[in-house]
Amino acid sequence: MLPLSPFGLVATALVLGFGWADPSAAQQPPAAAASGVTASPESVEVQRLLKDGQHTQALKLIDEALAKNPKDAQMRFRRGVALSMLDRKPEALAVFQKLVDDHPDMPAPYNNMAVIYGAQGDYEKARQALERAIRTNPAYATAYQNLGDVYAQLASQAYTKALQLDKGDASVQPKLALLRELTAGANITPPPALPAMVAKPVGRAPSPAVIPTVAAPPPAPIVVAAAPAPKPAPPPPPPAAAPAPTPAPVAGPTVSKPVAPPPAASAPVPATKPAPPASAPPTVKPAAPPQAPSSPVASAASSEVEAAVRAWAAAWSKRDMDGYYAAYTPDFSGQAGSRKAWEQDRRDRIAPRKQIKIELVDLRVSVDGDQATARFKQVYSSDALSTTGRKTLQLVRSNGHWLIKQEAVGG
Repeated sequence: MLPLSPFGLVATALVLGFGWADPSAAQQPPAAAASGVTASPESVEVQRLLKDGQHTQALKLIDEALAKNPKDAQMRFRRGVALSMLDRKPEALAVFQKLVDDHPDMPAPYNNMAVIYGAQGDYEKARQALERAIRTNPAYATAYQNLGDVYAQLASQAYTKALQLDKGDASVQPKLALLRELTAGANITPPPALPAMVAKPVGRAPSPAVIPTVAAPPPAPIVVAAAPAPKPAPPPPPPAAAPAPTPAPVAGPTVSKPVAPPPAASAPVPATKPAPPASAPPTVKPAAPPQAPSSPVASAASSEVEAAVRAWAAAWSKRDMDGYYAAYTPDFSGQAGSRKAWEQDRRDRIAPRKQIKIELVDLRVSVDGDQATARFKQVYSSDALSTTGRKTLQLVRSNGHWLIKQEAVGG
């Protein structure tokens, strides 16, 4: 149940959360990484395209760069990532294999090879690749996490075999059920958003944390600016009444100088004159800006995807199996091999629970045409298990509906 992203691309997850390796750090030896060398604009653009899920465009740009510099290890690594995301796994595997042949000291390609092996159900090869990654870099946290996921899959297979051989062993079923619950929903998926293109030691990518650039709220304060405008208006009326009392004292001394009072009357006016200037600013109508917030966030497609994801979580919480199955594409089979086997497996895990609660935290959606990616923190609790972790869903638009085509723990 490995997610098809490069473990090493530190951008995806295996069964329980295989993570891909960060391409920005992939080709940099420790010395270069420590120097803080920044990537070229071309590399930054490739990074952006991969993060936004525009894998075809990214691959085209990568191939153009490699035509100029075939030995660019970072671009070669990203090519493997893009191919993986485009479901061209054999080609991606060949790219990573060639990369470790040329650069045996790079742990990230081994990690990503393990993700692909895991997607194919070959957990033994995945284990070997991850151990190679760890031997290359003993501080490679992502590889350790992925290795734990691989061992969980191997354990699940062993318990299943034990149960087949001795169905009367009551101690096996609870262990198997717990492992299945932990690895539920993990599937090969593309890596999450990749970090900024600054070389640093290979490690777990800060993916989602970089995406929070949905800065819709800022425009809101502009609306407040319009409120103060009405307050200056009240002051003008008092000045109109004030001049009347002023002429009285002047009229006493001389009747022949009634013309003089007007200048005196103008003296008090300065105190209230500031009012007109204050009312002038409102002419710069700040009412237009409020329309800005709606444009970046309220994309119709994004709203539809979010609604589809929340409906999926609601069906799961209600143990509504028909609604749950309907959230996926008709050919979705996870790691079960067939749709029928997958449906039965999910029913076995969900239906027996007395209660299930699925909470989605920090849900972020990105849409690219008829494809979308939803990333969030999933808080799962039931009468048998409680767990929290990141999850990534890949969706496609089909007949006006957004359906899940891939899902993975991590990202």
